Amino acid sequence: MTRIGGAEMVDWNLAVATAIRLVRPGPDVTREEARAVVAELRRHAKASEEHVRDFTRMIPDGHEPEDTPVLVVDRPGWVKANVAGFRALLKPLIDKMEERRAGTAGGAVLGAVGGKVTGVELGMLLSFLASRVLGQYETFAPPTRELPGAPGSGGRLLLVAPNIVHVERELDVAPHDFRLWVSLHEETHRTQFTAVPWLRDHLKGEIQAFLAETDVDPMTVLERLREAAQTLAGGRPEGERDEGRSLVEIVQSPEQREILGRLTAVMSLLEGHADYVMDGVGPQVVPSVAEIREKFQQRRARGASRLDLALRKLLGLDAKLRQYRDGERFVRAVAEEVGMDGFNRVWTSPNTLPTKAEITRPADWIARVHRRADS
Repeated sequence: MTRIGGAEMVDWNLAVATAIRLVRPGPDVTREEARAVVAELRRHAKASEEHVRDFTRMIPDGHEPEDTPVLVVDRPGWVKANVAGFRALLKPLIDKMEERRAGTAGGAVLGAVGGKVTGVELGMLLSFLASRVLGQYETFAPPTRELPGAPGSGGRLLLVAPNIVHVERELDVAPHDFRLWVSLHEETHRTQFTAVPWLRDHLKGEIQAFLAETDVDPMTVLERLREAAQTLAGGRPEGERDEGRSLVEIVQSPEQREILGRLTAVMSLLEGHADYVMDGVGPQVVPSVAEIREKFQQRRARGASRLDLALRKLLGLDAKLRQYRDGERFVRAVAEEVGMDGFNRVWTSPNTLPTKAEITRPADWIARVHRRADS
């Protein structure tokens, strides 16, 4: 990464160290219980492959997609994986900010201090998120010996064992059923990226285009990180919190709004599709799926606390919750109208992805992709 005066804009190692130091301890389990949870999650991840393939019909018979590893991690492992992903994905923006810093008065001082400050503040945010994520398909980080990935894309499926155990206890649901239910959701994400070869590069290209349009003073970005960290630490009075904007809304150019609209649409599709598949497969293999879904939806909606709700808004996580809801409605409406194979036309090319408007009006997508093509 480009350096000014030997200092990075973000001290990534310090971000990892800070997050690991501050992250909450996981639920109280014995070593034997922890081993049993890890083993069961690995079994569920493997079993989920066949369930998701049969339901989605995204992978043709006889075709084996790129193999990606399943990593059952703890909270520090999730932090390390995501910092690696952020570092790779945000490199163009960081390089741009480095160039601007080099031409400003006091840039050397900012280089010596700013990277440390930003590393600490980023670590605080990651420590908050590390106790909440159940799993994810990590798409962009390069593989390492500690965190292996697929040979070509570097993709890997992460299941965060302590968080899964924490939530299943909080909801008071059957552990076996809940672990399989979560695995079905995350396996759907893995299938999306392995069965659709162009999807990863398309998504990365959109994100890179968004970052390339960013024209933000470095101090503005640092200030937004500081606001988030101070909210997390309780260092700002409630009345002083800026609850109107998320971190991704620090830029408002027309070009970025257009790109962000496309990104919102594709993320709504991916998350909604995973929820739809999870619930579609559920009744056959997860006996208590209805109870799990009802309790989990209630948990999503209410948040853990007022602090949790404030941070969700600041970090843009409330938008992610809308993506689950709107995306699932889109997938369900399309599948009911044209069947699963008809829905799968969405994976044909970037041109067949739904727009942000079509996510809330699935009939418009059907008219554009199906009826025009069929005619």
